[in-house]
Amino acid sequence: MSTTELEDAKQLEILTDSAVPVVSGSTVFSIADARRIVEPCFAREPHVYWVDLLVTAAIAYGFASAYLRAPVFSLEQSIYLLISGFALYRAGCFIHEVAHVGDEMPWFRATWNVLCGIPMLMPSFFLESHVDHHKTDHYGTERDGQYLPLGCSPGYRILLLLAQVPLLPVCIFVRFLLSPLTFVHPRVRNWFLEHASSFVINFRHRLTIPPSAPRRVWAALELACFVRAVVMLAVVVAGVYAPTRLVEIYVLAVLVVGLNYNRSLVAHHYRNRGDEMTPEQQLEDSVTIKGFGPVTALFLPLGLRYHALHHMLPTLPYHNLAWAHWRLMQQLPPESPYHATVYRSCWHVLAELWADAREAGAASGAGESPRGPQSVGLGRM
Repeated sequence: MSTTELEDAKQLEILTDSAVPVVSGSTVFSIADARRIVEPCFAREPHVYWVDLLVTAAIAYGFASAYLRAPVFSLEQSIYLLISGFALYRAGCFIHEVAHVGDEMPWFRATWNVLCGIPMLMPSFFLESHVDHHKTDHYGTERDGQYLPLGCSPGYRILLLLAQVPLLPVCIFVRFLLSPLTFVHPRVRNWFLEHASSFVINFRHRLTIPPSAPRRVWAALELACFVRAVVMLAVVVAGVYAPTRLVEIYVLAVLVVGLNYNRSLVAHHYRNRGDEMTPEQQLEDSVTIKGFGPVTALFLPLGLRYHALHHMLPTLPYHNLAWAHWRLMQQLPPESPYHATVYRSCWHVLAELWADAREAGAASGAGESPRGPQSVGLGRM
């Protein structure tokens, strides 16, 4: 994240903390009060980031190598595929942390790009658009690249989103093979940065490039990804590896992308149709997963199960989100809006999303307006 955008995000949090308290029924809920409750949790521990990343990367690449060497279609290969897929997914999720730490941990950002961003063709600047997802006047609107009105649209919109999963690894691969062409003219370069250099689900989003953007760093990362993509092709053309190697890498990439896309479905309720939302509506549209089972731990790594808390206080480090959540649950009254974000499992959130979509589809077929942002309450704590 650029310095300007990081300052904007911090200023946004300051403005949110000083805003009018959220009122829900008879309960007055102040984000400033919530911040005071979790104040001890804001201390970032860099060594936790480093150890977590290095161990995760070692597991990911170790088992990915075993997967590529194992006999095709064997049980052994299937096991290695699952382990390496979940580990690579966790390593890739650090791009979200990189976007939030900004210039606070530059060496960590650089190391993540070398270990994960370039090899996995997902350089950190491809999540520059994430800052819009945290702006109160962008969240849930067409300016939010990580939001679609899935909860107030027919279910086929969810299926169309998931249908992108097998296409994305190929699209990303081709995008980086074309990287040198993006430098033929400044206008061409700007077009690619604005339209084809962001990981988003809302393709109407356009990246806003600030004047202070580190374009040279972005260019270096992109060209490194270009070299990585060329090498992947070259070793097959040269006969070093069989063409099936590319198919195996593609299968692994689809697994990782699929995990991330399904994870995004349980981050929010996606009930907004594009209007600006109040802080209360944004909080109620976000989700907290209570479960601590192995499925939740693997599917929602790095504190992603506390997504409502992350949106309320985005500068909380991921390793303290569980602690901060516990403090809020202990000190906030049961009727507070934060308690209403808590669900027992991912399955309950998905069930509610599909229920919303079915109702929206039925209303659309009957010529009625889809249901508003109220929750049907499946799986609430």
